[in-house]
Amino acid sequence: MASNSESTSEEAPFSGEVEEIMEVVGDPENSDMEDSEGEGDGERRVFLPGDSLNEGEMLVRDDSAYHMYHQAQTGAPCLSFDILRDTLGDDRKSYPHTAFTVAGTQAEKAHLNNLIVMKMSNLNRTRQKASDDEDSSDSDSDSEDEDEKPELETAMLKHLGAINRIRSTTIGQKQVAATWSDTGSVHLWDLSEALSAVGNAQRMARFMRQASHKPLFTFTGHQTEGFAMDWCPTTPGNLITGDCRKNIHLWKLQEGGEWHVDQRAYSAHTESVEDLQWSPTEKNVFASCSVDKSLRIWDVRAAPSKACMITMEEAHSSDVNVIHWNRKDPFIVSGGDDGVLNIWDLRHFQKKAPPVAKFKHHSAPITSVEWNPRDSTVFAASGSDDQLTIWDLALERDQEGPPEGAQDGEGSRFDNIPPQLLFIHQGQSDIKEVHWHPQIPGMIISTAHSGFNIFKTISV
Repeated sequence: MASNSESTSEEAPFSGEVEEIMEVVGDPENSDMEDSEGEGDGERRVFLPGDSLNEGEMLVRDDSAYHMYHQAQTGAPCLSFDILRDTLGDDRKSYPHTAFTVAGTQAEKAHLNNLIVMKMSNLNRTRQKASDDEDSSDSDSDSEDEDEKPELETAMLKHLGAINRIRSTTIGQKQVAATWSDTGSVHLWDLSEALSAVGNAQRMARFMRQASHKPLFTFTGHQTEGFAMDWCPTTPGNLITGDCRKNIHLWKLQEGGEWHVDQRAYSAHTESVEDLQWSPTEKNVFASCSVDKSLRIWDVRAAPSKACMITMEEAHSSDVNVIHWNRKDPFIVSGGDDGVLNIWDLRHFQKKAPPVAKFKHHSAPITSVEWNPRDSTVFAASGSDDQLTIWDLALERDQEGPPEGAQDGEGSRFDNIPPQLLFIHQGQSDIKEVHWHPQIPGMIISTAHSGFNIFKTISV
């Protein structure tokens, strides 16, 4: 672990660690690892989800599949987070990387929860293991390892109640976050001071001396908890929030910086609203999904009682948990309790056309989906089966044989893998959310009960 020297006092806000993940899951001193993976012949085999391990076998991450791989811990689990846009530039490819995030805890007691602004820095490329014939006795290796350790700095704001979901946006020069609390309230927070404090000891000391950090605005009109929320990408400050009693409320930023929340609910769903997504191009249109198995498209120019324009009943065979609207193409990806990922073409949505693609790989409910902001055919998904998957709709099945690494005679093991399945990432327990970094191509951050992973694969 490499914490910042400015965050080492007892009162410092440092709440976790960023560290390199070990290559071997298990006993790192097991020198017979390779022999135990085969039948004493030192061969390795490709592991697929659902496979069982033989006695003496262990899973080993293939470092060559990752350009970068780090993990972070925050004490109480953060089951929702968002990536904050920064001023370090777009299309960043040079290492080390720096990323800013905002996350919300789910502590056992309501008063112990925090909204956490995090700066993850010195995120270096994963160092590949040297081959046996390479000289690894570089005299500078120890100092280089110390210099390359990633760092985590945090600034925390007290939050009453566990945070079910958190989403951020930029309004003018401010970074603002919305939090859905399990107390039934939705809060808006100005992150400016917290962001200026991470990485600056003087500002951090001033930030910590403040008696309290109050939200910009709080709405209690839902009267029950919820999970669904999304900021409008085309009208700064506009927000939609949905609750477990099927109601959706529209927020509008007024002149002077105050929010007006329409008390008239959008309530065409018959059960809990699980996720919401604004159209990336039309400022008056949003989509929703629900425990009632449906997807709906809304137009806020109409009265709330008449705003539901299109309904796709039975979009999944059970609860629809998450949706994400493609920023470039007219597609929505949805994930449900049935473990299915559906791709919907909005050009045919009104005709009740079936999904243009359907993938059943995950063996448990889908918990998060998100399109790659730079490649409109690629998306990531996570599930309660402890898998994070990356998909590419542009891929077709390779007829030349099984994947590299498959042993003779086991090609049939791969026959049921969809050709669009690009990558399977494992190692986290109960993955809840996954996001692509909008300014660092290929970087993915995911959160789970076991903490955060920050990585870039060779596939994207």
